[in-house]
Amino acid sequence: MLLELLLLGGFAHAIRTSDQKKAKKNHKKISPSLYEDMKKVVKNVDFFGQTVENKKNEEEKEANRDLAISTASFGIATAGTLFYPPLSLLSVPGLIYVSVPIFKKSYQSLRKNKKVDVHTLSAITAIVCLLSGYYAIGNMAAFFYVLNQKLLLKVKRNSQENFIEIFNEHPRFVWVLVNGVEVKTAFEALEKGEIVVVNAGETIPVDGTIKEGMASVDQHILTGEAQPVEKGIGDQVFASTVILGGKLSIQVETAGEETIVAKIGHVLNKMDNFKGNWQLQGEKLENKTVLPTLILGAISLPILGPMGAAAIINAHFGYRMSVVSSISVLSYFRLMSQNGILIKDGRALELLSQVDTIVFDKTGTLTLSQPYVGKIHSCSDYDTGDILAYAAAAEYKQTHPIALAILEEAQSQELSLPDIDEAEYQVGYGIQVTINQQLIQVGSRSFMEKEQISIPSLIKLAEDLGHQQGNSLVMIAIDNQMIGAIELFPTVRPEAKAVIDKLRKCQIKSMHILSGDQEMPTQKLAQDLGIEHYFAQVLPQDKAEILDQLQKDGKTVCYIGDGINDAIALKKAQVSISMRGASTVATDTAQIILMSNLNQLGQLFDLAQEFEKTMTSSFKMMIVPTVIGMGGAFFLNFGLVETMLLKQTGLVVSLGNATLPLVKAQRQKRIGI
Repeated sequence: MLLELLLLGGFAHAIRTSDQKKAKKNHKKISPSLYEDMKKVVKNVDFFGQTVENKKNEEEKEANRDLAISTASFGIATAGTLFYPPLSLLSVPGLIYVSVPIFKKSYQSLRKNKKVDVHTLSAITAIVCLLSGYYAIGNMAAFFYVLNQKLLLKVKRNSQENFIEIFNEHPRFVWVLVNGVEVKTAFEALEKGEIVVVNAGETIPVDGTIKEGMASVDQHILTGEAQPVEKGIGDQVFASTVILGGKLSIQVETAGEETIVAKIGHVLNKMDNFKGNWQLQGEKLENKTVLPTLILGAISLPILGPMGAAAIINAHFGYRMSVVSSISVLSYFRLMSQNGILIKDGRALELLSQVDTIVFDKTGTLTLSQPYVGKIHSCSDYDTGDILAYAAAAEYKQTHPIALAILEEAQSQELSLPDIDEAEYQVGYGIQVTINQQLIQVGSRSFMEKEQISIPSLIKLAEDLGHQQGNSLVMIAIDNQMIGAIELFPTVRPEAKAVIDKLRKCQIKSMHILSGDQEMPTQKLAQDLGIEHYFAQVLPQDKAEILDQLQKDGKTVCYIGDGINDAIALKKAQVSISMRGASTVATDTAQIILMSNLNQLGQLFDLAQEFEKTMTSSFKMMIVPTVIGMGGAFFLNFGLVETMLLKQTGLVVSLGNATLPLVKAQRQKRIGI
């Protein structure tokens, strides 16, 4: 008996220590931010749960106390059995103390639910052990009961929903225009009708209408649009969107909890939390087999007598299914986190193997935020290299995605950039610099029209065609004469096509793209990636409706998104996945976060299938000793000791099987496979 206990503790210790050593070893190999994110999921997950956070929780304190008492009582009973029998009597108070909650839960189940459960079996076993003097066996059963409750509490804590309040992160103050002067004002003091001033690089704090200024606004986090939107006087802007270039004076229409983004947060908080009510697969199997076990025990009573009937009841695997499933979940948590996949909800592991439909949000999931230079259009004597060089020189100090794309292309072509004499960051969609006493103007069509620069029909046609395909144009002029334009294409994640192909080899039957972009670019992306279904110009609230329809058609849906506009859809899907670097609301809502790239999606589904197989085989390993024990009680005169030892053997073997994938993965990494 002590050997089985030591083996059990050894498995848990191996999981813990190997993870700690691996984390220390890999600390220098991964970025500090990734290391910290991973630590949030795997830090201090001890077999006995001795963490600072858990000690602050009353439930954890109670579980730790019960486990300590049960361990001490079991040790005394075992010592009494081996060396001095009267010593075992000292373990009776501890056994009774730990068993009281079992009796209470069994009574409550019978009184409130009018049914028996695993607590009933445990209560019967405890009573028989106390009356028959099997104190060591009784304390062993009590120990595993407490350990089971401890592990289930740990898993459920890991899977609790992290509900968010969007505006916990609003700015502490904003700049309000008062009699032509910008006055620093507390965010909470904002009132409808006031004018808020927002500069380039800042997040718009309110919903409102532009009263002065022009700007390029990135609002993909809210609407899903891939390209920045040009905003001017009279246009509406929304909280949580970002000004890439320009300066705006915005008249406040709604602030705080009345904004569009806050209303999305309210929808999330009001949705049913199905994650908090799930039961482990082991618990379900336990409860389904309790009544048949009691019936079999009753039938065997006149045949085998009281002790034989008790052996039949004791042969039931009891809480051990839950123990094994808990260990399996925690093991795969670690295995996936070591591969840069963070699992926030253990239920997602079970559901992933059932997923047959994947829905991708387009922007930020299948495409990257930074575009790339696809074409350079010339409408003058300047060649494409000169046009790119002038644009790169003007954008040299900028850090927004468009500027980075232009600079990256200039670097790849090894262009020598001319020196800038002076720069003027235009209030609006462009920039002006002086190079060799020439005025270089770089910006959007609206910027050029504002500067009264004539746009050739060739460039207008290129822009119209580009917009239909989801592309955008940056125009370049010298001394108020257009010389050309740079066409920027959305950057599809390089790994996207391979990931889609891999998923087709799994159980995934259909894939869909949801996008706030126009029809043509969405259709083109779907065709390029080989995805058969797509929805374009989709509003945030429509995404959830589309998922709802798929689910009504009998589909099990996995949704992958990264913006505030994806949050309701993430909540609606059976399995929700977000990318690292996504909006806070997306990562808070998603059950799973991919920390590196989309390649991890295929790996995730592989591990989910492996998890399902491991759980199935582990459960079989638990059921076999139960069958042998019940058969042995009928034909081999097995008693409580034999059935208990069989159950512990099944537990040890099942735990070994549950932790084997993690052990194998760590061994492969050590030898460099």
